[in-house]
Amino acid sequence: MTLLPEERQQVILDELNRHGKIQVMNLAKSLAVTPETIRRDLDQLEQQRMLKRVYGGAIPYHLPKREPHFEKKQAIQQAAKTKIGQIAAELLADGDTIALDVGTTTLELARAIKGLNQLTIVTNSLPAAALLNELLEANQFNGQVIMLGGLTHPAQQSVAGAFTCELLSRFHFDKAFISCGGITADGFTDYDMEETLCSTMMVQRSEQVYVLADTSKIGQTQFSRICGWPDVSAVVCDQPMPDEWLSSGIQTTWISEHPLRRDFTC
Repeated sequence: MTLLPEERQQVILDELNRHGKIQVMNLAKSLAVTPETIRRDLDQLEQQRMLKRVYGGAIPYHLPKREPHFEKKQAIQQAAKTKIGQIAAELLADGDTIALDVGTTTLELARAIKGLNQLTIVTNSLPAAALLNELLEANQFNGQVIMLGGLTHPAQQSVAGAFTCELLSRFHFDKAFISCGGITADGFTDYDMEETLCSTMMVQRSEQVYVLADTSKIGQTQFSRICGWPDVSAVVCDQPMPDEWLSSGIQTTWISEHPLRRDFTC
């Protein structure tokens, strides 16, 4: 019996929910219609945001990824972020001039700084600047903190925008410590374009670049690209580099902490 278009499209959605992906030719054969008919159905369903067309078929529709609120992110992978921050703090030396971007993991680096002299820290993170000022007052380290100007982003407690990038272009850093929302074999990405542009500028203005990321970021791709692997001196993470990346020719150092030892993987 020939199905009505609405009935046929419901079958298509059922198949998509069952298998996670559907192929035009397979659907045309199982529903005894032409591939053109299936393509029209898929076009209509995509317009209704019921699925997303891909080459040869369709996949489920997903809303664009949104960055969680800063305070919510602080509770995610908190123990891992604390460890990463502590490892990263050991990469600092007296007299360093560093760039510190926004993010809850770079905030843990700020919290771990102690016993260092003549540090200059430039940041666009409001919580990091406030914390670092408290640590200066408590004589946990000495030096200076430079809070960048620009447009505030209340949900992420950050400052970004063209003016922020212009200020960053005037500095030269020994080291940059960068957060991210995703790491793949193609490089490093984050959610917000303006914050990402600031992070990219920090990368470009630094002698050494360290990306701080917990394992939840591995295999994730977000909206805006920060940089590629050749731009990064090392990744500081709570787990070793994935095996498939080890065999892919990536040369960047990967620093991970285990309960009894620390691994350095090149």
